[in-house]
Amino acid sequence: MIFKRIDIDIENNVYLNCYLHEKEPKWNYGFDRPAVVVCPGGGYGMCSPREADPIALQYSANGYNAFVLYYTVGENAVFPKPLIDLSKAMKIIRENADEWGVIPDKIAVCGFSAGGHLTASLGVHWNLPEVMEKSGCLKGENQPNALILCYPVITTRSWMAPALPRLIGNRDWDSTEKLLDTSQNVGAHTPPSFLAHTFMDNAVSVEESMDFARALDKNNIPFELHIFPEGGHGLATGDEQTCPKVFPSFNKWIELSVLWLKETFSDSEKPDRTKRARQS
Repeated sequence: MIFKRIDIDIENNVYLNCYLHEKEPKWNYGFDRPAVVVCPGGGYGMCSPREADPIALQYSANGYNAFVLYYTVGENAVFPKPLIDLSKAMKIIRENADEWGVIPDKIAVCGFSAGGHLTASLGVHWNLPEVMEKSGCLKGENQPNALILCYPVITTRSWMAPALPRLIGNRDWDSTEKLLDTSQNVGAHTPPSFLAHTFMDNAVSVEESMDFARALDKNNIPFELHIFPEGGHGLATGDEQTCPKVFPSFNKWIELSVLWLKETFSDSEKPDRTKRARQS
C-alpha cells in the first residue's frame, strides 16, 4: 500500500489522501484499478473522520484505489467552492492515473450526508461552465463515472435550509438555491448512481434519496436504491468501526455497492434502458 497526501488549497486546508495499491508485476499485481473518491459528511462545517478513512479502507480492501477528499468547510464553503475542490481532486487523479495505477474512466465518487450532497452536485454540475472554468477542468476531467450516495442531502428543504445563507453567500439567492437542489439538475450527463438510506433517519429524510432516485428514473439514468429499516443518521460503516450501536443490516451497503460498482464498471455490454421508455 502506498499512501500520499496531496495539498489542493492550503489556505482552506483542502487536501486529498490517497490509498494506492502497489503495481507489482512479479506477483501479478501489476494492473490498473478503478477508484473511489470519498467525500465525508459534516454539514459543510467539518469533514467527519468516521466517514473518511474507514470508508476508503473498505474500498481499498475490495481492490480499489481509494481517495479521501477534505474539502472546504465553514464560512468559506460558499457554492461552488467545495465543488471546485472535488473537481480539482478528480483532475489530479486523472492526471496521475498512469503513475498511480488508476483506470481513468472508472472513477466513482462516494459521499455521506453533506458529502453526499457534494457528490450529487458533481454528478449534476461537473459540466457547469462556472465549475469547469474555476477548477481548470475545461475538458471534463472532473466527470464522475458513478455516484455512491449514503444518506445524502439532496434538496434545500432538508437540514440544509438553515445553512443556505452561508452556502449562498453574496450570490443571487434564487438561482443558487436552484443549483443547490441537485434533484432539479439531474440530466443525461448524470452518471449511474447507488443510494443507501435508512427509513428511521431523523436528520436527513429518506425522501431525499427517493427524490434523487425519481429524478434519475425520469431521465432514464440507471440506479440502485436501498432503504434499510433501522438506524439513524451518520452510520458510516454501520459496524463497530464507526458506530456506538451496530446496525448489521445497514452495514450491507458496502458489499452491495461493491457488487454494483463491479457491474457498472464491467466492460461487458450493458442493457439499453431506453427500450423501457419506448415500451412504456
